[in-house]
Amino acid sequence: MTVQQILDRIPAVRVLVVGDICLDRWCQYDPFLAEPSRETGLERVAVTFTEVTPGAGGTVSSNLAALGACHIRVLGIVGDDGHGYELRQALTKRGIDSSLLVTGPVTFTYTKLLNSRTGVEDLGRIDYVSFPPPAEVEDELIRRLEEAAPQHDCVMVADQMETAAGGVVTARVRECLSRLAAAHPKLLIWVDSRMRIEQFRGVTVKPNEREAREACERLGIDVNYRKLSDTVGGPLMMVTHGGDGVAVLEKDTEVRVTTKPVALPVDICGAGDSFSAGALLALCAGATPVEAARFGNFVASITIMKPGTGTASPAEVLRAEKEQAG
Repeated sequence: MTVQQILDRIPAVRVLVVGDICLDRWCQYDPFLAEPSRETGLERVAVTFTEVTPGAGGTVSSNLAALGACHIRVLGIVGDDGHGYELRQALTKRGIDSSLLVTGPVTFTYTKLLNSRTGVEDLGRIDYVSFPPPAEVEDELIRRLEEAAPQHDCVMVADQMETAAGGVVTARVRECLSRLAAAHPKLLIWVDSRMRIEQFRGVTVKPNEREAREACERLGIDVNYRKLSDTVGGPLMMVTHGGDGVAVLEKDTEVRVTTKPVALPVDICGAGDSFSAGALLALCAGATPVEAARFGNFVASITIMKPGTGTASPAEVLRAEKEQAG
């Protein structure tokens, strides 16, 4: 299947993005405007400009939209707060349906402080952390997941929270995803999890090399992608290795899909999200796993040349294909 054929079919794909849908706040501060607070004596951080974008599962959603997907819904938890308002506005601006979001205690937010003189993020990030949800919020989240998932061609799971218990994707949510995978074998459920990939069952998983290695360590085994894939028991696993390509494991096969390394990438933040968006859409468009991995590599090769969590357009993907072929 060609890249153009994949792109032509993407607009018809219906995607449900589930998990940690957060807000990224990019704040530029001027170090020359720092002065001690009269109240505390501590130097202030003088923010002069702020831009907000959807983060975590919202980053994946933005990539899906940029590639031409027209039917994207997000399911997660946001607070009834200013950050929640900003997140909903940012999603709507990108054509992403936020109507399934469940109201919880706080909006998961990354506040990134960039020096306006250098452009470098040189101060500690300020996070508004969303802990595992209250029982009634979790119940509503699962109810909406069970109802909405079968209405889509695929479910993208963004499990980003780096806490022991996780954030939105709790043990009960993982169990729900396993039930959905068993009940709807044609429904593609794609999971990207930073710290718990080995705890999912019966679904497609996409760890990077480090996440796969750490998952094997938690299982008490040597680094063995086949054993990790068998533990999950899903139809497909892709392990990304940056410029060294992607290991694609199906039930009886393992193939390394190579890619042309990108010299001097600008920002690799969000590369895994952009790969997932591309590969997921390609699979739903009818591509083979190898073709989908190659398409995902094209998308990631574009976004890592942009500051922040960039996206890739169809025209850019076609251009990347020609450049890599050359």
